[in-house]
Amino acid sequence: MATGDDSSTSAARRIPPGIWALGFVSMLMDVSSEMIHALLPIYLVTTLGASTLAVGFIEGIAEATASITKVFSGALSDWFGRRKLLAAIGYGLAAFTKPVFPLAETLGWVVAARFVDRIGKGIRGAPRDALIADLAPPQLRGAAFGLRQSLDTVGAFVGPLLAVGLMWLTSENIPLVFWAAVVPAFGAFALIVFAVHDAPRPAGVDIVRKPLSAAELRRLPAEYWWTVALSAVFTLARFSEAFLVLRAQEIGVAATLVPFVLVLMNVVYALSSYPAGVLADRFDRPRLLALGFALLVAADFALGLVDGLAGLALGLVLWGLHMGMTQGLLAALVADAAPAALRGTAFGLFNLVGGLALLAASVIAGALWDAYGSATTFVAGAAFAAVALVGLLPLRGRRRAS
Repeated sequence: MATGDDSSTSAARRIPPGIWALGFVSMLMDVSSEMIHALLPIYLVTTLGASTLAVGFIEGIAEATASITKVFSGALSDWFGRRKLLAAIGYGLAAFTKPVFPLAETLGWVVAARFVDRIGKGIRGAPRDALIADLAPPQLRGAAFGLRQSLDTVGAFVGPLLAVGLMWLTSENIPLVFWAAVVPAFGAFALIVFAVHDAPRPAGVDIVRKPLSAAELRRLPAEYWWTVALSAVFTLARFSEAFLVLRAQEIGVAATLVPFVLVLMNVVYALSSYPAGVLADRFDRPRLLALGFALLVAADFALGLVDGLAGLALGLVLWGLHMGMTQGLLAALVADAAPAALRGTAFGLFNLVGGLALLAASVIAGALWDAYGSATTFVAGAAFAAVALVGLLPLRGRRRAS
């Protein structure tokens, strides 16, 4: 009998090279972006003289722009019938904005660069996910999305660690760290240009000329819309990870150690994403998703109700596990449900709704924290996760696509 490790290794060998390449593209771009984002708020305030209100405004507009752009880029990839072109444009925009950060002498240049960078993220997201669905054999979709998510998350913790190390080596020379971030960004762009190719169009699948029309949207089945709604409710439970940092500060973690809160969470996230994807190709997906939702309930209770470092550490590990168990699985469910010709549109709408839900979740969490304290915030998150858990019942019995 094959062991779990044997199963993971076998699946990894069968995943198409293009998906591996897209995973490393995501990883390299995330390394670059996180090296900059880890230091950008400090740079804006201390070097360019921006207010904290301006920092919040810049970040809010940037992320909202990315979410809205995803819908149109996904639909365009269906209309063109080509995913790679738009994904490459998105990564290219992000790469070419990176040198602006160390060169900028005014706040306006940084705002423009951040805005274009997020447009690039919005352009690439849905076509990239649709391309993974196109390239992956149906029986390996969970593993494919899990692999991409795992490699992407590696970038999420390697980037800040590199930034911290370079700050120490360069005596806190932030522009020099920004220049170092240019290298992995252009590595990601080169990799998608030369190592990734569109999947051949399946026989009988025509190009959709009006993907956002009412007639085409009606072709998306009820299972897809239920997955989108379920993901939105679940996202209300997993508010911004900034609240994990705030919880660490609240219990007395030293400021110099606070960044390691997200490092720990992302390490667990990265290590669990791919195995969860492999399991999703072998077992009932909604049951595995239910386990992920239950892990978030447990994480919220640990963070909100268990005092001290023990509660924080347990909560962070459970939070990372729940992310690994859910994010790739939700993408696989979208890929299973959406018609091949409308996958770009399907992922675009899915990402838009998720982005709006995350914004609402963070506002709700902040309001609850200010009014009633951190415990209430995390308990409310557990309640939303429990509602999402009940919402999985209509999807039970849904196994991997054949």
